[in-house]
Amino acid sequence: MCAKRLKTLPSANRPPPVTNPSWLANRLLAALPSEVLGRIGPALDIVPMKLKDILHTPGEPIRHVYFPGGGFCSIVTVLEDGSMVEVATIGNEGMVGTSIMLDDSPPASASMVQGETQVCFRMTADAFRDEMDQRGAFSQVLARYAQALHGFIMQSTACNAVHSVEQRLARWLLMAHDRMGTDEFPLTQEFAAMMLGATRPTVTVVAGTLQRAGLITYHRGHVTIIDRGELEMASCECYRATTQLLRRATDAPRSGVGRR
Repeated sequence: MCAKRLKTLPSANRPPPVTNPSWLANRLLAALPSEVLGRIGPALDIVPMKLKDILHTPGEPIRHVYFPGGGFCSIVTVLEDGSMVEVATIGNEGMVGTSIMLDDSPPASASMVQGETQVCFRMTADAFRDEMDQRGAFSQVLARYAQALHGFIMQSTACNAVHSVEQRLARWLLMAHDRMGTDEFPLTQEFAAMMLGATRPTVTVVAGTLQRAGLITYHRGHVTIIDRGELEMASCECYRATTQLLRRATDAPRSGVGRR
């Protein structure tokens, strides 16, 4: 006797795919419809990001992309003498490894963890490409983010050219504060100099100026935000511009987001 075939439920009556609430810690993943999250979920591994971990190296193929659930990474250009200059900061609003969206060429920049987190969602390059090839909501959200990140880098280039070291340090501290979700976080003079393209003595002077003004405290490689409002005043227009740019990339309403 033949087994009785199960009747397919109308789409409106089908149970929604199971999603993991922790995926919503990353704003790009949170912007996806629940059915897309349910489909890509098995391809997402949760891994920690440790301080100074190198996620991508110039000239080496990208094997994984990363969706931070907290903390942040710096995308840095490595010069011939080994020195590095930061060109972008990526936290839970984005993804590390966007160059894979263009072609299979190795990245020209390095990706380094500057703010630790225990929750980062890692996806293999092959799984990422397969999902992008679907040309659905996933590729739309990621394309929108890649465009915003491009705008972020262009704004940062202008910022480095025309704004003071004090304004740029204030801007970076605000971005780190947003992504870390805590008033205190690590910041060494070495990294601050790399980030700003400045010398360590310059960083010492500028950090001291912000500290004397009561905006921050800085001691033994740790900075604490004391007066965020005044820090925003000390920053340049680029903080607002880049923050709004990245927020618009994930704030567009998506059908099915957050539904269980």
